[in-house]
Amino acid sequence: MATPFESAQLILNLYDLRREDTLRKARDFFFGFNPATPEEFMAAMYGPHSGMIRMVISYWDMAGSFVANGAIDSKMFYDANGEFIAVFAKIEPILPGIRAAFGNPGFAANLEALALGMPDARAKLDNMVARMKTYAAAREAAAKQA
Repeated sequence: MATPFESAQLILNLYDLRREDTLRKARDFFFGFNPATPEEFMAAMYGPHSGMIRMVISYWDMAGSFVANGAIDSKMFYDANGEFIAVFAKIEPILPGIRAAFGNPGFAANLEALALGMPDARAKLDNMVARMKTYAAAREAAAKQA
């Protein structure tokens, strides 16, 4: 188990990585990416934004592995991070189909464990889904006015 100092250091390192330009662009893309079906997800995975999608999901899956393996204290991680909730909420409904399409039953397994392992997981995920729908509607309305 990581010490509080080691956990804090790794959390700060993860934060620094999120500020990196390529990952920042990938995150910006991902939050406007709303696949409704595994087929839509897989089509995007073979398109020009594949690297961005893979970068965001694998980043949070990696962070989840740090928590799962004790490199970062889970309470400290949950207290300091929330973006992973949105990432998982986007893919959760279609995750079984994505795994089947990839032939990889372990795809995003650490991200899934991270999200479902947080206190009040279902309520937080459902709240995030509702918030993302509100944000998407606001973006669409703003685009129509522009």
